[in-house]
Amino acid sequence: MRYLPHTQAEIEEMLRTIGRASLDELFETVPPAARFQGELSVAPSLAEPRLMAHLRALADKNSGARALSFLGAGMYSHHIPPAVDQLLLRSEFYTAYTPYQPEVSQGTLQVIWEFQTIVSELFGLPLANASLYDGASAAAEAALMACRLTKRSRVVVSGCVHPDYRATVRTYLSGRDAGSYVEVPVGDDGRANVELLAEAAGDAAAILVGYPSFYGPLADLREIAALAHDRGALLVAVNAEPYALAIAESPGALGADIAVGEGQPIASPPNLGGPGVGLFACRDDRAFLQQMPGRIAGETVDVRGQRGYVLTLSTREQHIRRERATSNICTNQGLVALALTIRMSLLGKRGFVEVAEHCLAKARYLRSAILALPGYAAGFADAPFFNEFAVKVRGGDAAEVALRLEAEGIVAGYDLGQVDSALRDRLLIAVTENHTREDLDRLVRALERI
Repeated sequence: MRYLPHTQAEIEEMLRTIGRASLDELFETVPPAARFQGELSVAPSLAEPRLMAHLRALADKNSGARALSFLGAGMYSHHIPPAVDQLLLRSEFYTAYTPYQPEVSQGTLQVIWEFQTIVSELFGLPLANASLYDGASAAAEAALMACRLTKRSRVVVSGCVHPDYRATVRTYLSGRDAGSYVEVPVGDDGRANVELLAEAAGDAAAILVGYPSFYGPLADLREIAALAHDRGALLVAVNAEPYALAIAESPGALGADIAVGEGQPIASPPNLGGPGVGLFACRDDRAFLQQMPGRIAGETVDVRGQRGYVLTLSTREQHIRRERATSNICTNQGLVALALTIRMSLLGKRGFVEVAEHCLAKARYLRSAILALPGYAAGFADAPFFNEFAVKVRGGDAAEVALRLEAEGIVAGYDLGQVDSALRDRLLIAVTENHTREDLDRLVRALERI
């Protein structure tokens, strides 16, 4: 819907109605000392050609956009075809109304329903919501949901969960008991340390585990699921790279009670860190369904018996009453969720797997080539991985290596010293289908020269 500002005549009519002579009188309750005086220090407006040239000049300052990048660490640069952006503009998905009004929001509601179906199939769990803000907020909401379901207050989080997700969970739980958040270090292979998790589990409400790990490796969740369930806790699998689930067993099939993740890799480019779209699914249990955060779209029929879609199970008022709400997130990342739904529909099941197979093969090729270089070694003990892996760099300073390669127009990966100073000798390198054989060889040659 276009934004149509009021005319001067309409403004004057409204002022007469409320008995005010000017707009300034509307602010008379603000003390004069608190009012801004003078002119704002804002440059004058530009003609459209000059404005576009100015924006291009600003964009050109972002040298990273032109660099060959192997940066992952939670956000991944997969191919997003132009068709996705074009289909986002379809009028069926544009409305001035919220999905609370189904009579004018059927396009949006159907997309949400299809999105939920996709997330359910991805995670291997039957119930899914309409998305959350991002993977971090989804992980935090899963922790709170587990506390509500188990009537316990402690949450155990493996160090293999993305550090930003861990920080978000810690923040969400910070208003609770002092011991409500417990963090357990990763194992030598970069995966969840099962022994330490078992020691910490005790009376925990949930165990949160990265799948894949933030450091790259994949773990068999069945053992962790068993220890969680033996202690009356729930297992929450946390995924930041959904393409891994095209090849790896789904979290639900391995015993996860709740699975959460980030949909950005499917939906949109990294875009300097966002926006994301939080994925959330859980097992088929009435208590779980009643405690799910955010929106849920359901399928129904209208008065004529025709299929339609509505938000279901929780009323709008449930979200407004903050102190009584299941979750204070009462929206969803609709545009990014739509982009994910379109992209997955274009790929189809076979296409989704083929992209993942490309990532898997290219990552293995690159890792083998790097480890063949003198002075480079595996970042962690060998374990299965998808498209991301850590390497110990020659010289022991990953930040220095990254800086030197940046001068050659290569973003070599993520310096793990930013997460843990003990890992300052390791680079986390991500590979996607966008990388060509020439790209991979270029990185190897650059590393060899250092």
